[in-house]
Amino acid sequence: MTLQQAPPDRPRSLDPLELGFTRRKAVPWLAPLLLISTGLRTLLALLFGAYLDKRELQNSLPSHTHRQVGPDGGLWLDYVADLGDGFNATYSVAHLMARPELDLDEGVRLPRAQMLVMGGDQVYPAASGSGYEDRCKGPYQAALPQPPPGAEPPALFAIPGNHDWYDGLTAFLRLFVRSRDDNIGGWVTPQARSYFAVELPAGWWLFGLDEQSGAYLDDPQLLYFEQAARNLGPDSKVILAVPAPTWLKAVDNPHAYDAVDYFIRTIVTPTGAQVRLLLAGDLHHYARYTSPDRELITCGGGGAYLYPTHKLPECIEVPPRDTLARRASRSEPYELAGRYPEPARSRRYGWGIFGRLPLRNPGFVTLLGTLQTMLMLAIAGATAPRVGETDQRLFSIPLVMIVVVALLGAAFFAKPPTASGKRKLRHWLLGLSHGLAHVGLAAAGAWVWLGLPFHQWVWPLPILAAVLLFAPVAGLVASQLTAGYLVLAGHFGVNLNELFAGQGIEDAKSFLRLRIDPDGTLTVYPVAVDRIGRRWRINPDDAVDASWIVPERPLRARLAEPPIVIR
Repeated sequence: MTLQQAPPDRPRSLDPLELGFTRRKAVPWLAPLLLISTGLRTLLALLFGAYLDKRELQNSLPSHTHRQVGPDGGLWLDYVADLGDGFNATYSVAHLMARPELDLDEGVRLPRAQMLVMGGDQVYPAASGSGYEDRCKGPYQAALPQPPPGAEPPALFAIPGNHDWYDGLTAFLRLFVRSRDDNIGGWVTPQARSYFAVELPAGWWLFGLDEQSGAYLDDPQLLYFEQAARNLGPDSKVILAVPAPTWLKAVDNPHAYDAVDYFIRTIVTPTGAQVRLLLAGDLHHYARYTSPDRELITCGGGGAYLYPTHKLPECIEVPPRDTLARRASRSEPYELAGRYPEPARSRRYGWGIFGRLPLRNPGFVTLLGTLQTMLMLAIAGATAPRVGETDQRLFSIPLVMIVVVALLGAAFFAKPPTASGKRKLRHWLLGLSHGLAHVGLAAAGAWVWLGLPFHQWVWPLPILAAVLLFAPVAGLVASQLTAGYLVLAGHFGVNLNELFAGQGIEDAKSFLRLRIDPDGTLTVYPVAVDRIGRRWRINPDDAVDASWIVPERPLRARLAEPPIVIR
């Protein structure tokens, strides 16, 4: 049915009071307070996730399936994930998807999709009402304020990622699972739970799963999909949307894929249907693994910082052979067939950490400067020639404590306790080497400090001089030391996430546009956006369905690889 509502007044400026939301900057992922809060949220989610789990309560909500078919008997469908970050990147992707026609550099023209699937992490760094308004709902409403007059409004379905789960799914359910105001701009939101089943044209089905941060699939959800699967048959083909590419994470954690494998072999396989395509976000890039029977696509380029592609394994086995799951499916090899950005470009991005780390994360530089200053003063106090034996003992106690904290902090930085996978020898070696390098830098700083007159001034002037003069220089030097460590560690597959999170690269975004023909042919167009928009202007006098905000220079998109055809 056509969405019926009075056309709202179009904003005439970029003022938040006009737009109804605030255009947020990209999240500074190495900011100290953010690191602490995110770590605590992750820990609480791991410890108390079962108590915050609202999926059992959804058993009382409607359990109907949905049906989406275009006017010609086929369907155009968009898939985007990891989108709720800074405005520039998030809105660039939303604006391209909302355009009536998408012109790609290769001369390919694709019409606007009739359905949109959000694949998880619709907000960063943690779920909240204001976060969703500013980082998801607001930008997408501005991109497509209303559906085209007289046309069926496109439907929007969403599954939650780990960042959506940090508040127990409360804000996610308020935004995407609603009985009133069931639209985000020109998109309608018909889903009634945090998971969904949609019947598509020509025997295709789309199942969107909620794994609760990879924990398990709850009984009400399994019952819901069991009922939906009664409509499947031997000729049915399934697209499975999951929050994370567990087929790839199973390389380091063999249990990661167990929940998805359980779902496929207990819900889909008994019907005779085939899962032909798995979609996931969570890793902020585009990557495709292929086998004769199935495609595994990661596409998390909706707005969050870029994640590297040059360390992806060329071949994986799914499910992994060393999983402990009983009656697991037979392992099949999958080859890496496509990725974006290209490996060479991904490596070049890695080297940008030296310049971007201090610019994007001033709080992290301040933290390093503070730690270096404390360590330098402790070393200088313990080694100054005029200090007596008793004073040296007093200085040596905090010095030992600071050194131990620095070494342990660096070791855990190499493999945080909340990270998936096992801690290996290379994590310990690289982490401790990183810590020793910072201790050595502080010792060098103490040697320089003792050669200057500041330490001989009357207290507290030496402390003030250290804070005002030494700390800023030490912070910058320590940030370059950390950058060098990240480049080296990344070569061994350690701290790859931190290497790119510390840069906050907003370019190299991606999303998928899929076409299901009436004859059942599915074509996947992986869309790449090499450079996002950074300068915007208001668009007050255009059609009701035109974007409120448009880039000053047109955005260009291209195919990340040739279209993938699945029959």
